[in-house]
Amino acid sequence: MPKKKKHTILIVEDHDALQDILHTKFTEEGFDVVSATDGQEALTKAMEHHPDMIILDLLMPKIDGRQVLQKLRADSWGKLVPVIVYTNVSEAEGVDEVYRNQSYDYMVKANHSLADVVTRVRQRLAMRGLAG
Repeated sequence: MPKKKKHTILIVEDHDALQDILHTKFTEEGFDVVSATDGQEALTKAMEHHPDMIILDLLMPKIDGRQVLQKLRADSWGKLVPVIVYTNVSEAEGVDEVYRNQSYDYMVKANHSLADVVTRVRQRLAMRGLAG
């Protein structure tokens, strides 16, 4: 029986504790995890690893999440990668701007558990025919 492909998730989060928690949770759920703690590192790792999904915080050092999303969407590979924005920014302007840049989902951290995030990632991968 062929081995199931492990999906690669890039987690972009500048708070070390949350980065560690997300990394551990997605690893336990069977994903390969790549981590970045600022926007510049996120772009570098995204282009290097071509993850199946990106979980992106908006408020980060060096380059913020909105700029990361804009730069990703300007790239031929990056314009297609699904992105879940996972942030504490909940004002309407932030949400609207992210959707204009074709984010797949926008999740406010305070409103969603880790299990919710994993479920959303699995749903989005399944929608793209990448369930595994």
